[in-house]
Amino acid sequence: MKLLQKPILKALLRKRLLWKLMVVLGFCLFWFIPVYLGADAMEPLTHFSRDRLQIIQRLAQADVVFLGETHNRPEDQRAQLEIIQALAQKGKVAIAMEMFQRPYQAAIDAYLQGKLSETQLVEQTEYEQRWGFPWENYAPILRFAQAQQIPVLAMNAPSEVTRKVAGGGLEALAPEDWQWIPPRSEIRTDNQNYRQLLRGVFEQHQTGGMGNSDRLERFFLAQVLWDETMAHHIVQFRQAHPDYQVIAIAGQGHIIYGYGIPSRVARRLGPSVRQYSVLFNSSDRNLDAAETPIADFFW
Repeated sequence: MKLLQKPILKALLRKRLLWKLMVVLGFCLFWFIPVYLGADAMEPLTHFSRDRLQIIQRLAQADVVFLGETHNRPEDQRAQLEIIQALAQKGKVAIAMEMFQRPYQAAIDAYLQGKLSETQLVEQTEYEQRWGFPWENYAPILRFAQAQQIPVLAMNAPSEVTRKVAGGGLEALAPEDWQWIPPRSEIRTDNQNYRQLLRGVFEQHQTGGMGNSDRLERFFLAQVLWDETMAHHIVQFRQAHPDYQVIAIAGQGHIIYGYGIPSRVARRLGPSVRQYSVLFNSSDRNLDAAETPIADFFW
């Protein structure tokens, strides 16, 4: 079992990593995968390698598990399902997904209850318009949740809200927008390491130069709003259902170093909360090491 170590900041800003972050962060601010197992299957844990079985045993001890994906890598979604299936054998779990936005929780609940078909779920959550990555990458996770009656949380902020913030800051929000996101006092932008990391992403994205500081600040604020919203709804569920482990699926950019969602969950729940994070792309194993882990485990 091998812990990931943090690369120095200069290495983080390499073009290759910045491109990956642009993919996992989605950049929606601006603008054939088979079922891994049968829908109701629970494959025995004996199929895991020793290292992966040790990781599962560690993850099973957590209150919250973060699975940091690259959205356009179907291998990541297959691995997520594998981990979810393993953890579901060890206790009660809920799945929190960046891929669904808060206003559409009722449609997810109806699907889990068998009241909506999969096609209706895609339509009523506006999945294609709001997320857009191939549905078949994520469908096996939803099918498994339905078969096992596992709660699924739509944890993302509505794209209309994040676009407003990216364009005009929190002042651009209408009163009705706040029903989907945390109170203003809970939206914290004081993590300078996170700001510096996202500055590199922002500047790589600019085609006409470095971009002005106001745009950078709004970009950073919109990213933080995503993180705070997802953390807020994870915490709400944990407080209402303390006997459940929450498995949160989100882009790597929301999870690495704990800067995004994990630190904001910890701020709300306190130092006793047990959290682990997992990344999936082994090509990053050789990044320069430093004092803080980029995540807890590679899968």
